[in-house]
Amino acid sequence: MNLMEYQGKELFARVGIAVPRGRHCATAEDVARFIAANPGEWVVKAQVLVGGRGKAGGIKFASTPEEGRARANEILGLVIKNRQNPQGETVKSLLVEERLPIAKEAYCAITVDRATKKPAVMVSPFGGMDIEEVAEQHPESIAKFFVDTAIGYSPFIGRELAFTSKLDEGYRKAFPGVVAGIYDLFFRYGAKLVEINPLVLTRDGRVFASDAKVELDDDALFRNPEFAQWQKSLPLDEDETLAAAAGLGIRNFRRFDGLVGTMANGAGLAMATMDAVDNAGGKIANFLDIGGGANAELVRNCYELVVNHTNAKSFFINIFGGITRGDEVARGIVQALRETTSRKIPMVIRLTGNNEAEGRRILAQAGMTPVETMDEGAAAAVKLAGAAK
Repeated sequence: MNLMEYQGKELFARVGIAVPRGRHCATAEDVARFIAANPGEWVVKAQVLVGGRGKAGGIKFASTPEEGRARANEILGLVIKNRQNPQGETVKSLLVEERLPIAKEAYCAITVDRATKKPAVMVSPFGGMDIEEVAEQHPESIAKFFVDTAIGYSPFIGRELAFTSKLDEGYRKAFPGVVAGIYDLFFRYGAKLVEINPLVLTRDGRVFASDAKVELDDDALFRNPEFAQWQKSLPLDEDETLAAAAGLGIRNFRRFDGLVGTMANGAGLAMATMDAVDNAGGKIANFLDIGGGANAELVRNCYELVVNHTNAKSFFINIFGGITRGDEVARGIVQALRETTSRKIPMVIRLTGNNEAEGRRILAQAGMTPVETMDEGAAAAVKLAGAAK
């Protein structure tokens, strides 16, 4: 679950990270009323999950209620696009925030480092830029610290990062507290990424989080039921909406223009399945990760998701029985095909791992012939898709 900037900043404030004064507004009139009640210099910022707002005209300045209303009307309804989201996202709300007298901009973030299996805190004096660009142009500027969770965070970590990354001296008093805040947020709310870019040093020596990027782990949302309302307000594209309706995570389904539908349990296996289809000379119709459970209802929903919303002419189901037992998947497939009213397409099924023999027996009894290897299954699915043209 990716949060909007205003939501991320609400969490920042809860953990003691200073954020600019501001208000989340849904209409241009809301913006005008807020500025009228709070005279000063303000920034009107599009609230979208797409990066590159400034270049797309999604950030503008206002100093009067009339200017605020005009700038808000220019931004609301704007479609902001980038390389990751070429279709773009429509601006439906705004954050009105005080305009800071910026002296310096830095970068600060925390995420999980898979190699060390520890939280990695990253800092750079180059803020306001894409971190990928910083890594390419100024790799020596990024300082990292891998926190031992058995010990936790200590202020010396923030001080060490500030010196190692050569942050401006004006940051150094406040910086250990900023890192303490993102570390607290990271664990308290089950985040996968907390990023401040830029972390601003003002001309009068104050330090603020001028932007907020927070990605929460969907599996940890149950710990904070309040986020359910936030989740409902977040923009979803058509594929994400379809995935949610089918009972999947919003990132567990994505459509493409090929003819071979795919389903696997686990994102890694799902991507490997797609590669196998590509290696067999076929084109995939979708990515689908069914996750850790595969009961009959979910299997049926996934089958209908693929056959009703893609151009798939065949369907390759690739399941590794670990958490998900092979016999449960087999029963789900058989029941799903009996219950569905959607069109029928040829299926290729590979079951391996936990209870695979029983799963194959169940499929054989239902008149299906499972395959033993992923490459064999991919080749069969590609052949069936070609035959079904």
